[in-house]
Amino acid sequence: MSDGRLIRHFLDDMLVEHGLAGNTLEAYRTDLLGLSEFLTGIDADFMKATPEQIADWISLLSERDLANATIARKRSAVGRFYRFLGVMNLRADDPTRLLDTPRRTRHLPDILSELEVDDLIKAPDRSTELGLRDAAMLETLYATGLRVSELISLVTDGLDEELGFLRVVGKGDKERVVPVGEVALDLIARYRRQSRPVLLKGKNTPALFVSNRGKAMTRQNFWYIIRRHARDAGIDKTISPHLLRHSFASHLLNHGAELRGVQMMLGHADISTTEIYTHVAKERMKRVHGQYHPRAE
Repeated sequence: MSDGRLIRHFLDDMLVEHGLAGNTLEAYRTDLLGLSEFLTGIDADFMKATPEQIADWISLLSERDLANATIARKRSAVGRFYRFLGVMNLRADDPTRLLDTPRRTRHLPDILSELEVDDLIKAPDRSTELGLRDAAMLETLYATGLRVSELISLVTDGLDEELGFLRVVGKGDKERVVPVGEVALDLIARYRRQSRPVLLKGKNTPALFVSNRGKAMTRQNFWYIIRRHARDAGIDKTISPHLLRHSFASHLLNHGAELRGVQMMLGHADISTTEIYTHVAKERMKRVHGQYHPRAE
């Protein structure tokens, strides 16, 4: 796969799975194109690049008198890109893994409040086939913490309604089983009974959630769907499917769930990835204390 296609693949994942802003995506594109140009000049590419070559590129950036913050951002972008290649099984090793990187403040993900989640899920008009489908997808996403790619990849026989479990194929083709609550199960059942046969228009597909053309839902389509319903619900936040995943994890921990169980449901290989949500919960408690305790100031 060419460097250009790898960049497009990565940016698409950052947009749809993580909901990154347009200026961030453009910065990532610029950073990766700069590295690609450097590698091309030394007869290499993203798939062949060695740790020494990546280090040489960073050294070159330093010689251009770029600000330390700019270099750190470029280094971070390239590191995230190679981690993505690893997760997608496109490259086995990470040439940025041993690079000396400065310590940076860890960004805490934004989340929706429980009331905002409720408003979002109630936004679709369930009297219509599309509205019922959208409500079922939103409820399923929040009930399970799935990635959007996992949600649209669900198949009809991957749901065990009796036991209340979904079989999910995640990143790196790793399969896991995720519990589903009764509210989501009831809504999925209504959708399958009332909407899905109409949307299929006589076509046949194993996909659980389908478009109005009778085909499997795409990530891009669902990304626009969730933003439209958030706007209708009056939610003044940058919405993406991943925001519901963040909210799922944070709300579970707020209500006393064990970190290891949340890790398993999210499909995180490393528990340190899941631990970020404990920081979100602590930050929320601090805000509540500061807002309501009479001696907080």
